[in-house]
Amino acid sequence: MSLVLTLAMRNLFQDRLRFVASLMGIVFSVVLVMVQMGLYFGFSAMITTVIDHTKTDLWIVSNGTKYFEDLSLLNTGTKERLLKIEGVSEVAAGVAGFSAWRLPDGAMTSVFIIGTDLDSGGLSPWNVVEGTAQSLITPRTVVIDRSYFDRLGASGVGTKSQIRGLPVTVGGVTDGIRSFTTTPYVFSGLRDAWAFTGLPTSFTSHFLVRLKPEVDIERTRQNILSSISGIQALTPDQFSEQSRSFWLFRTGAGAALVAGALLGVIVGTVIVAQTLYSSTKDHLYEFATLRAMGASNNYIYQVIICQALVNAVIGFGIAALIGGAVVHFTAKSALQVVITPGLIVELFLLTIVMCIVSAMTAIYRVVRVDPAIVLTR
Repeated sequence: MSLVLTLAMRNLFQDRLRFVASLMGIVFSVVLVMVQMGLYFGFSAMITTVIDHTKTDLWIVSNGTKYFEDLSLLNTGTKERLLKIEGVSEVAAGVAGFSAWRLPDGAMTSVFIIGTDLDSGGLSPWNVVEGTAQSLITPRTVVIDRSYFDRLGASGVGTKSQIRGLPVTVGGVTDGIRSFTTTPYVFSGLRDAWAFTGLPTSFTSHFLVRLKPEVDIERTRQNILSSISGIQALTPDQFSEQSRSFWLFRTGAGAALVAGALLGVIVGTVIVAQTLYSSTKDHLYEFATLRAMGASNNYIYQVIICQALVNAVIGFGIAALIGGAVVHFTAKSALQVVITPGLIVELFLLTIVMCIVSAMTAIYRVVRVDPAIVLTR
């Protein structure tokens, strides 16, 4: 095996310029796939961030609602009807909608209000790093994320501003709660949310339903759907899947990211295949000599595949470092690139497969060479 590795390394490093070109092809391909899939995972996580961080058994939204920010209206009287259904323990109303935040210079910027009834166990902000979520109980108090300080002209707890002409004070600051639509989330109390969005108090956006212990969720969900018309009763997993499906597949956003990743694989495979083929062609005489000396096809295959694996390991190592840098620099951006350990393993295997597939073109060329050409030289 050491002889195989020695011969493979000698073939690769003899023409260093070609070797560098091959590595660049692999690095470009892997980084492109890594970033595209990282954006895919980051986008998926941001789409469902509110749903994933809300403790509830069921989401009640109107028919036609595709995702959390998809504005919908439900009559507040629905809450009493939900509480009468067997198995239901608590029901918390929530209000969500767009509004306008006044900047220090007098200009206005769009924000997305998330109104919560903390007394009833409603949706509450998480990752609070300054102040408290309980500050929302105080009228005209809001919680914002520190990543939107510049957008909102805020500096932390105590910042004063206006929403839809109404005075507000920042009572809490979160870290990492970002909207995939890039419109800043602003958490408020339920009554304030009605005022901030202009929504009548007879309507709400959603209900969070918590069930009694050991109650069958699916049976209760079906009971709710049969008792109340015009609504969807979704588990958090169902609501998350519905939201991701809409944005990633029905809007084409996910298809674009997957297509970009596929393009990276194709480009990388072609570049590596071209490099290995050229390298093999330049060393055709040496391979013919090995065959004339009695070397088996299997031995030559090992040499060529070993070249491909060396390319894969070195190229992937460089790409992983670049990917780590991309993750670091996008950690606080509007759309974070998320690269999980599982994705790293999958990309490493993909890189190996890509390079081995590329090596097939070189193997095909070698098996066709006639050992007799050694005698003509």
